[in-house]
Amino acid sequence: MLDLRIQDGTHPVLGDIATSVRAGDRICLLGPSGIGKTTLLNLIAGLDARREGVAIPRGLRIGYLFQEHRLLPWRTLRQNLMLVGVPAREVAELLARVGLEGCADRLPDQLSLGMARRAALARCLAVDPDLLLLDEPFASLDPERAEALQGLIAALLEARPAMAMICVTHERRDAHRLANRIWYLDGRPARLHHDAPLTRDEGAATALDARLRRLGRSCQPG
Repeated sequence: MLDLRIQDGTHPVLGDIATSVRAGDRICLLGPSGIGKTTLLNLIAGLDARREGVAIPRGLRIGYLFQEHRLLPWRTLRQNLMLVGVPAREVAELLARVGLEGCADRLPDQLSLGMARRAALARCLAVDPDLLLLDEPFASLDPERAEALQGLIAALLEARPAMAMICVTHERRDAHRLANRIWYLDGRPARLHHDAPLTRDEGAATALDARLRRLGRSCQPG
């Protein structure tokens, strides 16, 4: 689906990274705050001008759920979706897929944070993405709303088994629910210190938690 081949010295934040993303990969990207996780997503999405080292096939469709919903505040949800090419007759169905039935004529400021994230997710799905990028989608949500959004994303991924996902998160429990692969980014410049499949075996999950804790300690300066 895409290849990452970043060489140390070609990017001010990211160091050597050599990996690939395949159809059906569900990747959770972990690492300390400020280490470059969002930078890596922006590079993959083509929003970083220093794009050397990212090989994206022609025609690959990417949906990006940013930390902020980035919906136009003076437009209703219907109008926001139509601006990205959703036909008027399909707006209600698309909003229903993310649990926002009957909300098409609301403005973004009339929504809770969790609802706004769902509306932004609907906008991502409008492009029928091959690769879904999620930048801390559960941040600032209370546990109940975070769990509901996790369930929604898990269901959307199950319905599209070929769609790949890269989700930036600080919580390993998010990874255990959504991912089949873990990236751990750390260092100055940042590198992938862990890139491996994630299984549902309880023993494997415990071992991964221990390894990530060790990585977090070993990558600290001093």
